[in-house]
Amino acid sequence: MYLTRFRVNTARTGARRLLSSPQVLHAAVMSSFADILPSTSGTPRVLWRIDHNAKAEVLLYIVGPTRPDLTHLVEQAGWPTLSPGWDTYDYSAFLDRLSPGGIWAFRLTANPVHNIRRTDGEPTKRTAHRTPRHQMGWLLQRQEASGFRVLTKPAERRLASEGDEFELTVGNGQGLSFGKSGAAGGRGGARVTLTTATFDGRLEVVDADTLRRTLVAGLGKAKAYGCGLMTLAPVG
Repeated sequence: MYLTRFRVNTARTGARRLLSSPQVLHAAVMSSFADILPSTSGTPRVLWRIDHNAKAEVLLYIVGPTRPDLTHLVEQAGWPTLSPGWDTYDYSAFLDRLSPGGIWAFRLTANPVHNIRRTDGEPTKRTAHRTPRHQMGWLLQRQEASGFRVLTKPAERRLASEGDEFELTVGNGQGLSFGKSGAAGGRGGARVTLTTATFDGRLEVVDADTLRRTLVAGLGKAKAYGCGLMTLAPVG
């Protein structure tokens, strides 16, 4: 497994086109892997995420089974005079070092949804969680099955008796609507509508093998559209 980081040149027209449609960006990401055919059954999972750290610092992270070639992304949305224009790391070596009890900072962009039934007998409908409180609850409900535990804050650091118990923040929530075909305005294809939220926090590794699977397989829905990729960083 490999983790790749690519800085997007937001001043370029190609970058703005890629960032405006997760469908278009997904196609560009998948085109980075010469040995992966997106339409083939059993295709290895490729995860990606866009981090908008600042207006001039937009980063694309990719986790995949082989080393990608991002030459086309550099030409469209990077700095072509720089070589190679992206950084790729051996992710397997990092994953192997995870062990129970380890403490890490994490970031995750996800599509927090749940199934509801408004009336008896009505089919369930997938609905997005739209408030930070419910989005946070969505992640906390999945932490044990995903191999980690979100750390709790000491009582003296909590700003409120309820709602501030965890080392966890939810931000950058947004609703996205785009044409599935990638056409401008969705012409010629169905439209996709989804809600995303970005989680930042600190976690403890509970089950290292399960957490490894979470990091390479993703968490939640809409993985093709930039959701589900959790990354870890040392706690400074």
